[in-house]
Amino acid sequence: MAGRRSIKGQLYTTKTERERAMLIAVQSEGGGDRWSADDSLAELARLAESAGAEVVGSQSQRLARPSGSHYIGRGKVTELLELKTTLKYSLLVADDELSPRQQRTLEDELDVRVIDRTALILDIFAHQARTSEGKLQVELAQHRYLLPRLIGRWEHLERLGGGIGTRGPGESQLETDRRLIRLHIKRLENDLEGVRRHREVYRNKRRKEGVPLVALVGYTNAGKSTLFNKLSQADVTTEDKLFSTLDPVTRRVRLPGGTAMLITDTVGFIHKLPPSIIAAFRTTLEELDEADLLLHVVDITHKDASRQHATVERILADIGLSAKPVVTALNKVDLLDGRPAEVGSVPLHETLAATRTDFVPVSAVTGWNTVELLERIEAVLTSQSTTQPS
Repeated sequence: MAGRRSIKGQLYTTKTERERAMLIAVQSEGGGDRWSADDSLAELARLAESAGAEVVGSQSQRLARPSGSHYIGRGKVTELLELKTTLKYSLLVADDELSPRQQRTLEDELDVRVIDRTALILDIFAHQARTSEGKLQVELAQHRYLLPRLIGRWEHLERLGGGIGTRGPGESQLETDRRLIRLHIKRLENDLEGVRRHREVYRNKRRKEGVPLVALVGYTNAGKSTLFNKLSQADVTTEDKLFSTLDPVTRRVRLPGGTAMLITDTVGFIHKLPPSIIAAFRTTLEELDEADLLLHVVDITHKDASRQHATVERILADIGLSAKPVVTALNKVDLLDGRPAEVGSVPLHETLAATRTDFVPVSAVTGWNTVELLERIEAVLTSQSTTQPS
C-alpha cells in the first residue's frame, strides 16, 4: 500500500511494498551509434531499480517504427496481457517517450499504470533534488511533461496515485485547468531566471578573479562525484545508483603548479536523455557553457563504455559545447584486475587514441594517477590562457 505526503508542492511517495514493473522497448530501424534494445532495456532496468521498482520482466520488439496507437504491436500487447497473470506486474515502463495516445491505449488495454523513460528519469530527479534550484528545475520539467498529457484527459488524473513516475507536482496543480498549469510553468521559469541572474553575479566575480573553471561531465554513474571528492576533498554524496548527484557543487582546487582552479560537479548524462529535461536544466548547463575546460569522466570498466563516451559527446554537441577543450579521465582502473577494458573487440583506450591523446587513466576511489590528471588539466588551462588575446 502506498501513501503520499506533500512537501512544498512536491508529491513524494512512501512505500511499504515495491512496485512490480514490466519493461518494454522497440528496436526501430536505424544505424549509427544506436544502442541495441537489450542494452537499452538493461539500462532502463537500472533506472527503474533506482526509482524503487522491482523489475519482474522485459520485452522488446523489432519494428520499422513504433506503433502510433500502442507503441508496440498488437500481438505484443496480447503477450503482455498474458504475462500479467503470471508476473503480476502493476507498472509498465516504456523505453521511449510515449505520446498521450500511446500511454492511454496501453493503460486501457492492460489495466496497469504506464509510464515512459522520461517520467522515470523525472521521478528519480524528484527524489534526488536537494537544493531549491534543483527542485525548481525538476518541477518545471515535470509540468512541461505533464501539460500535453493533462489536456482533454481529466479522468486520467483521478487514477494517478502514489508510485514511481508520480512524484512531483502537488495534487492542486494536477487538478487545475491548462491555463493555471501554464501560469505555474511561467512562475517557475521566472523563479529560475532569478537563480540564473544570481549565478551570473557569481560568474562575473569569478571572471574578475581570473580563476579558471573546470566542469565535470560524463555518463551517469561513471564516478564523477567520487573523482570530484578526491580532487577537491569534498563530501558530495556518492552512491552506486543512476543520477545519485543532481545539484551542481563547486569547490576550489590547488593545481600542482600552485595556481587555483574551480571544479564543478553537475548532473550526469544518459542515453535517450529527453530534450525537455535538457531545456529545463538550462541554469545548470550554463555552468558547462561557462567552463574553461570539460573533464569527461568515463567508466572504463563498463561494457558499453565506448557508447557511453559517444553519447556524452553527442549531447555536448547538441547543446553547443563540442568546441570546448576536453580532458578525458578513464575512471575505475582499480576494478580492471589486469583485464583489458574492451568494447566488442576494440579496447576503449585504442578507440580514443584514434581521435585524441588527452585521456588519463585514474582511480577516483584510490586516488591513483590523480596528480597526473591535475597536471594534464593544468597544461591545457595554461595553453588556453596563452592563446587567448590579451
